[in-house]
Amino acid sequence: MDILNKLNIDTNNVDLYKIAFTHTSYANEHHTISYERLEYLGDAVLELIMSEYLYKNTSDNEGVMTKTRSQYVCENALYEYSLKLGLNDYLLLGKGEEESGGKYRKAIVADIFEAFIGAMYLDKGLDKVKEFLYLYIIPMIENKLVNFDDDYKSKLQEMVQTDRRSLKYTVINEEGPSHNKTFTVNVTIDDIVYGVGVAHSKKEAEQMAAHNALEKCAGNYDK
Repeated sequence: MDILNKLNIDTNNVDLYKIAFTHTSYANEHHTISYERLEYLGDAVLELIMSEYLYKNTSDNEGVMTKTRSQYVCENALYEYSLKLGLNDYLLLGKGEEESGGKYRKAIVADIFEAFIGAMYLDKGLDKVKEFLYLYIIPMIENKLVNFDDDYKSKLQEMVQTDRRSLKYTVINEEGPSHNKTFTVNVTIDDIVYGVGVAHSKKEAEQMAAHNALEKCAGNYDK
């Protein structure tokens, strides 16, 4: 798998990592195993390593460390880790989930990060997972490259207001039954599309579009 080469993970058990990217929708269609059990394991491993990191690198009390750890392993954080590493590009989804934008759905993208950690733990052991997190994830946290708040719209609004540019969200696609619709929204800044979001509600799709825009703005937006 290209992602393993990209992240310098040498393995003789590629199939284990393929399971980490297999959503239940794909597993059901192809009668294979989904990432759910690996996600469960990865959640525990991630919590342990983050707890140790806080214990060794802060003098905070138990309550403060617990609150900080919850930020580091919350869905928003896992979603951002996963996107920044490009894990969502390797997701295996069922046809319906694929067509409805599952590769960018927050819950799924967050889940595969934990599943990936679970696979790495089984394959390489705890020390390798710790090395991986300290190489790729801890710097994101320490350099404030991760947004633990999911109010991306407000952050984008603040950015745009600094030079009075116009900001607009538009639903460009709506599909599915009334009880399970999927919305695709784009966000434009001065009529230029900066981001696209897909979710089961307009509000969440707008947040995802804003997040996508902020990722792009971080690299090329003239503040």
